[in-house]
Amino acid sequence: MPKGLIRATGALLTAVALYSLLGFLILPGIALRVANQQLANYATVPARIERIELNPFSLEVTAWGLKIGEPGKEQVGFERLYANLQIDSLWTRALHLADIQLDKPKTELLFDKSGQLNLAHLFKLPPSEPTPTAPDAKPFPLRIDSIKLAGGYVHFQDLRPSEPIEFLYDKLDFELKNLSTLPEDNADMTLVAAGPEGGQIDWTGNFSLVPITSEGTLKVTDGKMKAWWPYVRDALPLVLDDGVLNFSTDYKFSLAKETELNLTNTSASIAPFAIKAPDGRPLVRLERLDVSETTVDLAKQRVVVGKIRSNKLETWAAREADGQLDWQKLFASQPGKPAKAPEPATAPATADSPKPEPAAPSKPWQVLLKDVQLRNYQVHLADRQAKPAVALELGPLNVDVQNFDSLNRSPFTLKVDTGLGKQGKIQATGEVNLNPVSAKLKVNTQDIDLRVAQSYISPFIRLELRSGMLGSNLDVNLKSTAPLALQITGRAQVDQLHTLDTLKTRDFLKWQRLVLEGVNYQHGDSLSIDKVNLLQPYARFMINDDRTTNVDDLLIPQPADSGAKSAAKPAASKEKPLGIHIGQIAINDGSANFADFSLTPNFATAIQQLNGQIGTIDSRQAKPASVDIKGKVDRYAPVTIKGSVNPFDPMAALDIATSFKRVELTTLTPYSGKFAGFRIRKGRLNLDLHYVITKGQLKAENKVVVEQLQLGEKVDSADAVDLPIRLAIALLKDSDGKISIELPVTGDLNNPQFSVMPIVWQTLRNLVVRAATAPFKFIGGLVTGGGSEDLGNVSFAAGSSDLSKDAEGALNTLAKALKERPTLRLEIEGTAAASSDGPFLAAQRLEREYQYNYYKMLQRRGDKVPAQASLLEVPESEKAPLLEGIYRTRLKLQPPAEWKDLSRDDRTAKLKDGVIKFWSGSDVLLRQLGQDRASTIKDYLVDKGQLEDDRVYFIDANLGQAEKDGRVVTPMHLDAE
Repeated sequence: MPKGLIRATGALLTAVALYSLLGFLILPGIALRVANQQLANYATVPARIERIELNPFSLEVTAWGLKIGEPGKEQVGFERLYANLQIDSLWTRALHLADIQLDKPKTELLFDKSGQLNLAHLFKLPPSEPTPTAPDAKPFPLRIDSIKLAGGYVHFQDLRPSEPIEFLYDKLDFELKNLSTLPEDNADMTLVAAGPEGGQIDWTGNFSLVPITSEGTLKVTDGKMKAWWPYVRDALPLVLDDGVLNFSTDYKFSLAKETELNLTNTSASIAPFAIKAPDGRPLVRLERLDVSETTVDLAKQRVVVGKIRSNKLETWAAREADGQLDWQKLFASQPGKPAKAPEPATAPATADSPKPEPAAPSKPWQVLLKDVQLRNYQVHLADRQAKPAVALELGPLNVDVQNFDSLNRSPFTLKVDTGLGKQGKIQATGEVNLNPVSAKLKVNTQDIDLRVAQSYISPFIRLELRSGMLGSNLDVNLKSTAPLALQITGRAQVDQLHTLDTLKTRDFLKWQRLVLEGVNYQHGDSLSIDKVNLLQPYARFMINDDRTTNVDDLLIPQPADSGAKSAAKPAASKEKPLGIHIGQIAINDGSANFADFSLTPNFATAIQQLNGQIGTIDSRQAKPASVDIKGKVDRYAPVTIKGSVNPFDPMAALDIATSFKRVELTTLTPYSGKFAGFRIRKGRLNLDLHYVITKGQLKAENKVVVEQLQLGEKVDSADAVDLPIRLAIALLKDSDGKISIELPVTGDLNNPQFSVMPIVWQTLRNLVVRAATAPFKFIGGLVTGGGSEDLGNVSFAAGSSDLSKDAEGALNTLAKALKERPTLRLEIEGTAAASSDGPFLAAQRLEREYQYNYYKMLQRRGDKVPAQASLLEVPESEKAPLLEGIYRTRLKLQPPAEWKDLSRDDRTAKLKDGVIKFWSGSDVLLRQLGQDRASTIKDYLVDKGQLEDDRVYFIDANLGQAEKDGRVVTPMHLDAE
């Protein structure tokens, strides 16, 4: 072998040996020493590398046992780091690594309460001079064929939240192939991370550094939401009970021109999920939520959700006693939240200073929901402000939403189907827009229990809602909310409404069914109803013993608003009043009860079989509505109400005729006992009322016909009128036993002092008073057609019992009137007056005394005499002697002694005056004249007037006073059988 070749070979072997010595032994040692020195210089915690290996022939480098941190508490480290440098890096002008392997890397990511990251404090590096970056600078050329991370360990802990966050991934494997900083080179990437608490992450795809792009698939399996929930807990006061998240998506990411991120085939599911309030009460429980067929485009700011499926969500919400929602109070009282810092003061703008340009509005995100189905939801609602508290169950609630667009480029379809309470149902379908808000919905309700409203009406009225079911078929058209433009059309009904007066425990208002047909409500403008059907309506009205009503009792007085007294009176509203139009009201088989407990005994009556209708009612038209209603009082007495009325302006036009036929008067016994002092034994009432109002002017006709009225026993009543009621009834009754009364009323209803019923009652009372206090004028008017002749007195000439022609005419009229009032009895009170009748009676008595004494004298003389002394005519010459005896005998006195000196004629005159004066005051003579006068009147009525004698009675004669002309009046009285 040539020496040169041998020397060359030796030199080569020596070089290889030296190269091997340097690569295998010297350089690794130097590198390990330098590395540990640098770690010691810059690390703030113990840090070291255990061993470095270098293969100078294969260009493989391996580092073993990196540990940074306190022994046993290392924060960063790995077991082995392997890299294989390729020789072609010399001529490809790019650093080429065939393989990089990292075995069992360990990282502790720790945030303390102040927010400091532990990794940021592991090294203390000197500040570096900033170097400007060239605008066309290119990244360092690098190619890595394979990067593998095996058996990784990542521990994360964050002490910043109120509840520390901690989770661990102890199985972390990562593989990256063909990584390059050369343009358009893509690297394939695989990442699998799992931990003992679940939540595995699978990430596959490709990655490019120039430009930075990535495309692949990301998947999270069984992610425990509790791991990161404290972040939510500090923002929202919601405590997580349970929550598992699964997520997967295909993605494309690029920073070539701008940040671009596209997610496709994105799906997520949460099952189960449950949160509660800090005090432990449940808020939401969810069995499952699935979101699928979703795409996200960051550049277009667009999210398209293909499907959302959710099942069995249960939630609770309540209005507290102070009126706030519990969710609202929950979010308003978040503990530990720092107060918002005050805005920094800004200097006022001047004329020279440039005005800041307003920030351009950011482009809104668009969210599209293609198909949303929520099934078997349950909502528990409570209102604790109401007393007692109200609980309302909403469910099972099913909601369908299709084609929802957050930018409202087209309406979305909404369908809601839910139960309400035990048996209620609500269905709503239609299209909805959110901006501006508008909707067209068909809403159907069925068997909505109205008793839920009990707590809301109880503070205002003492009424119990025993039952009531609401149903409807409505079309709702919401055109806008500002201003509110809302139209509701359709049909509604309330079945089995039953309300109870809680004070008396009696029915108050009820019906079998109320149906509103052809409803058309225009918010703020009008309410139109084609027809109102009432089936079996019932109402009760009562007057209490203190004359208040049951309605007064039910109303609960409300406290006065203290602020209202000091506040200025609000200005009158300029808005047009709501127009109300009702085409027809039909009443079918209605009834009512009326009771008056202010009477003793109590009064009560019932109206049944009410049927009829009320015509068109329109608040914006002056045309009155027709009324045609029929019914029965106490089952047998028919009642009719006919006419027309404008309920919105009855003062303008009203024409109502009401008729009651054959009403049994025994039901009115409490009123007769209270106001008349007698019970009613029997009788029937026919009542016809006709009220006409024209422009506030009332013209009323009240016709009352009472048949066969008979009073019963007397009743003690402080309110009874002090009048002879029996007599008044007898005066009013005709020969057929009927009482007919007409009570017209006219007046101006615009006068606040005018009231109808007081006038009616006063007119009726005046009629009774007139009949009872002036009965002869009353019955005389019935015969003569309204004349005012008083038939109750008969005038006689002084000393006479003969009737004058005028007296005979009056007695003829009286007899005719008494024949028409067969229950009346006539009482005659024979009357004489001493001042007028006395002298005539005394003269007549003296003549009889002359006859009697002269008759005895003729008998003693034996002269022929007539059968009676009254047939004698006494000569004037005989009267003077007879007068002497009469004076002594009747007066039992002797003539005064001084009369002996008088002449005969004067003495006779004195004696006659004495006798006349004596007999003028004789009660016997006066009473006898009164009785004669009464007999004369009765005889004429019986003989000439053909009046039954048993209807004429004498009462004790009366000694009265004469009239100015000397005539004496004999009064008569009427009484009833």
